[in-house]
Amino acid sequence: MANQKAKHIAIYGKGGIGKSTTTSNISASLAEAGYRVIQIGCDPKSDSTNVLRGNEYLPTVLDSMRDGSKVHLEDISRLGFGGVLCIESGGPVPGVGCAGRGINAAVTLLQELHLFDEFKPDFVLYDVLGDVVCGGFAVPIRDGITDRAYVVSSSDFMAIYAANNLFKAISKYAPTGGAKLGGVIGNGLSAAYSQGIIDDFAKRTGAGVTGYIPRSLTVSQSELYGKTVIEASPESEHAGLYRELAKKVSENEDLVIPNPLAAADLRSWAKDWGDKIFKLELGVVEGREGI
Repeated sequence: MANQKAKHIAIYGKGGIGKSTTTSNISASLAEAGYRVIQIGCDPKSDSTNVLRGNEYLPTVLDSMRDGSKVHLEDISRLGFGGVLCIESGGPVPGVGCAGRGINAAVTLLQELHLFDEFKPDFVLYDVLGDVVCGGFAVPIRDGITDRAYVVSSSDFMAIYAANNLFKAISKYAPTGGAKLGGVIGNGLSAAYSQGIIDDFAKRTGAGVTGYIPRSLTVSQSELYGKTVIEASPESEHAGLYRELAKKVSENEDLVIPNPLAAADLRSWAKDWGDKIFKLELGVVEGREGI
């Protein structure tokens, strides 16, 4: 079970949506503000914490467990930017087993190592692949490991689709003690209508929007340096946006059980937005009211 003295937060999102970048910059912002932070990568790619530790190699929990020898915390963790403790759960040998099940094994080991008691974190962030179709990836929100979850999404349909799937998992498990939803984080937004799509989806599902991160070269450049924006460009506009986002995540107690859209309703909603965007691009709709 989660350490009740710390806030254990799961951050989900479709693969490639920028979930790890967002999570790492939240961790860096919290650490910069003086909090003790642990970030646990729960993606089999094992790259969640890369920008917190300069892209240096970090043995994963599952890889360290495979040879049968006793695993110590120092074997599987590194201190990153601002003192964030970085851990990667890892995954099975490619082509063998369910990647999601590795999360459960990794968290069990970390509890046996008394990680949360010894490090005494204020925040523990779990960076989780958004494919909750596999039950293993639902472990952080299902089994009392976390009490809240956020979803990172762009305005693209497949990102919204993944967010809606997460809402289904939360609505199933939250009534019996699983995590509730903290909100949606709009990421990589560029088009004029992007924020409107996120807002409308959140409104229809009863989910709040925690913040928006526009697409920016600053983020891409920072990642090429193997750093968070907070470290690489601390005075930039995006560093300010990440700090504001981290503050909202750290203080938010308005947790909800969302109402996911049925498959047919989601597709109908998406088509309506497609029509709006098409008319906007053709100049049929004057102004941007409602967009």
